[in-house]
Amino acid sequence: MEFSEVVRSRRMVRRYDPDREVPSEVLMSCLDHAVRAPSAGFSQGWDFVVLRSEAERAGFWAATTEPFRSSEGSRPDAWLRGISAAPVLILCCSDQQAYLERYAAPDKGWTDRDASRWPVPYWDIDTGMASLLILLTAVDHGLGALFFGVAPESHDAVHERFAIPKDRTIIGVISLGYAVPGRGGPRSPSLRRHKRTVAEVSHWGRFGATGDASEPRG
Repeated sequence: MEFSEVVRSRRMVRRYDPDREVPSEVLMSCLDHAVRAPSAGFSQGWDFVVLRSEAERAGFWAATTEPFRSSEGSRPDAWLRGISAAPVLILCCSDQQAYLERYAAPDKGWTDRDASRWPVPYWDIDTGMASLLILLTAVDHGLGALFFGVAPESHDAVHERFAIPKDRTIIGVISLGYAVPGRGGPRSPSLRRHKRTVAEVSHWGRFGATGDASEPRG
């Protein structure tokens, strides 16, 4: 698949075929591409906890699904029924300390390891970039994927259940599998919002200035 087709075909898939496993070679390709993401100072402050067995996935959902239970009681809502059929979950974790230690090295020199030196949390940003490569790789192999968050009140439970060190931050989870026929479930209501165009989001020379790449820059 051409790269432009991969990008244009990517969407968040919320319903999966529970009878089709993700081939091991495809899963390894996703992870191999993830570690090729850019990172500040080549700090590579990311970790991925891969849940493949039914017991592992059930443990994750048990620790995180209370917000997605229906008002009827313990019955899961439509979102959870669809997403919990995914045969693979990947917990994407960032490691702030890896960056603080890397930038305390002689070639950087921030020996105080002060996180306030960082204008934005690059450990989270870089892990997000790596996660996007997983999403794109899934599309390239004909699979569907979804990136979703973990409710704040569930983080401690997930850390404990999967022995994730306390200094790792779960920035999100990727569900991975083959989409059910019909584009992998209903489209998100959020997609009814206006899609911002290139003209709306690009600023040429200064914020608010219009233009395009065909205009010569003097």
